[in-house]
Amino acid sequence: MATPAKVTSSPAERELALQIGGYAYDPLGFVRFVFPWGTGRLVDEPGPDEWQADVLRALGADLKAGANAKDAAATAIKVAVASGHGIGKTALVAWIILWFLSCFEFGQTVVTANTKTQLLTKTWRELAKWHRLAVHSGWFEWTATQFKHKRYPDSWFASAVPWSEHQSEAFAGTHETFVLVIFDEASLIGDRIWEVTEGAMTTPNAIWLAFGNPTRNTGAFAECFGRQKHRWRTWQIDSRTARMANKAQIQQWVDDYGEDSDFVRVRVRGIFPRAGSMQFISLEDVTNAMNRETTTYKEAAKVMGLDVARHGDDESCLTTRQGQKCWPQQRWRITDLMQLASKVAEEIAVFEPDAVFIDVTGIGWGVYDRLRQLGYGEVLIPVQVGEAAIKDNLYYNKRAEIWGRMRDWLREGGCLPDDRELESDLIGPEYGHDARERVQLERKQDTKKRGLASPDGADSLAITFATPIEPKVRKEPTWRDRLKRMKNSGNYSPQSA
Repeated sequence: MATPAKVTSSPAERELALQIGGYAYDPLGFVRFVFPWGTGRLVDEPGPDEWQADVLRALGADLKAGANAKDAAATAIKVAVASGHGIGKTALVAWIILWFLSCFEFGQTVVTANTKTQLLTKTWRELAKWHRLAVHSGWFEWTATQFKHKRYPDSWFASAVPWSEHQSEAFAGTHETFVLVIFDEASLIGDRIWEVTEGAMTTPNAIWLAFGNPTRNTGAFAECFGRQKHRWRTWQIDSRTARMANKAQIQQWVDDYGEDSDFVRVRVRGIFPRAGSMQFISLEDVTNAMNRETTTYKEAAKVMGLDVARHGDDESCLTTRQGQKCWPQQRWRITDLMQLASKVAEEIAVFEPDAVFIDVTGIGWGVYDRLRQLGYGEVLIPVQVGEAAIKDNLYYNKRAEIWGRMRDWLREGGCLPDDRELESDLIGPEYGHDARERVQLERKQDTKKRGLASPDGADSLAITFATPIEPKVRKEPTWRDRLKRMKNSGNYSPQSA
């Protein structure tokens, strides 16, 4: 445990250190003591939620019980929490890091998450927030990747470590007396990292905490609640029971997706989905498509897909595709629909597609009508992605169906441009099944609420699969055809003619 001499030489600080050190086996008491509950930034916060308090009590009890045990493997403390969305798990992670470093000398602390973005912009920044609020904030310094004791920065710290199965050494065992490992969004952390971390649990009283939405019903996190449950203390928290969760948003999800849908099971109820994974399109499928080339597309129909931005931070996106080949996308942040229609008209004039699919949901009708006025009506096909799927026994709606066709295309030889933004769009949305066992794709707004960008590029590509198109017999355009296209696109001038 922490000793006053190693913290400060100030009498007042020595007294504070004695008080804080007394919470080594009482993390709940620590959290209640060091933060100014009911005042300042926490004026409306009475303290930890009931579920958070339960986890903290159990953590302290297990640590105290294991202090005199002989079997290190038996006394390693393992806690797994599967939960719905917005319950305050990231705050709990921050409290535990602060407690551990405040009460145990020179501990080895490693924190990771499903992605580097989640780790550094959410988990680690939450630690910065609670560090500033703590009564003993002067003991530690927060940096972008480390949280360290000011007097012993090289040997008393926590590290934020993005995980990689090819560089798993950071999760191996150490010779430190105290070891803490935390997995945030644990469902998507690779099994190899779980295996290596298991080796760190040979230190007596080592602590391993795994938190996350239960997005996969296979893998190491799921096993904490299954065949490995006898080795873990487990909680499954329904968001509706958490004080800080957004109850109105949760009820909207239940209304929109259904109480027994996989989305609600994972994001609200904290239970594992029926589907093996919530990720609809895998990174492997996208990577393969971006590394693939084809020369057999020229006999196929030429199609375009337009996804019209609905909000200021979204982008309108245009995809051009012919058979197995997809060209680099065009993206615009244009709020004026007439200007957007003119940009699209220019691309139509160049690509000469057999069909242009437009998502006309909401404001998309404005672009569709303007393109008709410009003379492109014969190739325009309006699509409403919220309508019923053709195969409505398999898919919840049209959007889920066209994403299903797009996924098949990727797996069967589709070729994508090397585009990291498109990659993120494709792998971001999750899916589940509704009460009728139909595939139900996560809505755009819910993807954004999870901290991801709106998948505009992926929706633009998906809409090109709205209906099969036969290639038209092409003829060489005359000078009259070229003149008409220039006038329609707004680029006509006597010099260009």
